Amino acid sequence: MQKQNVKKSIYILPNLFTSMNLFCGYYSITASVQLRFVDAAIAILIGAVFDLLDGKIARATNTTSKFGIEYDSLADLITFGLAPALLMFLWVLESAGRPGWSAALLFTICGALRLARFNTSASSGSDFEGLPIPAAAAMNVSLVLFFSRLQINPEPYKLILLVLMFGLSFCMVSSFKYKSLKKVSFFKSMKFNKLVGLILIFVAIATEPYILLFVVFSIYVISGPFLSLIYHLSSKNDKKTHIDNGFLK
Repeated sequence: MQKQNVKKSIYILPNLFTSMNLFCGYYSITASVQLRFVDAAIAILIGAVFDLLDGKIARATNTTSKFGIEYDSLADLITFGLAPALLMFLWVLESAGRPGWSAALLFTICGALRLARFNTSASSGSDFEGLPIPAAAAMNVSLVLFFSRLQINPEPYKLILLVLMFGLSFCMVSSFKYKSLKKVSFFKSMKFNKLVGLILIFVAIATEPYILLFVVFSIYVISGPFLSLIYHLSSKNDKKTHIDNGFLK
């Protein structure tokens, strides 16, 4: 029986965007080492844009592949796992000693675990289980930009930021439900009101980007425990109603 050679194709366009995501992560690391923390934070945010676009483009052009998925995860681990952990460590956590580097290490490990769980799960619903690693990274970098915009010294808030790093790590590997943006498409038509609302959001962020990005990402991080609590109470009430109905029959 003659074996057939299967030619595996690597699609250029989506993987090019993934490479740009990886470049942003590498640039952020070098900027952090050089103590250019604002540049490092902005690079991670730009990487998040490329990360969003590579998946959208792959699905829109029907060029998704196993190679692209694995390459995207490796790039995400660098840009949204290692780079923000190093940024936070050199920005404020280094002076905390062992707890500081432990928090940065735990963030990177939990980010890797979050990516591994996402790649091996078959869930295709509208919710994520656990905080997505790009959102966790964005929360960290928005803090750097927020403190920089208001010219606040982060050193007095070192303990709070340390606890936040541990909290973000926990959220990534938790079972909290977070809304997914996978179904949001820029290649499909939308209602006029939604378009106007989207434009207003972009204009508001452009007015005070460092402050509003911090607010937006903070709300998203908090939304996970909040939505999970609502789902839990709702399912508990449904179960109680079902039991009560069973007794009434």
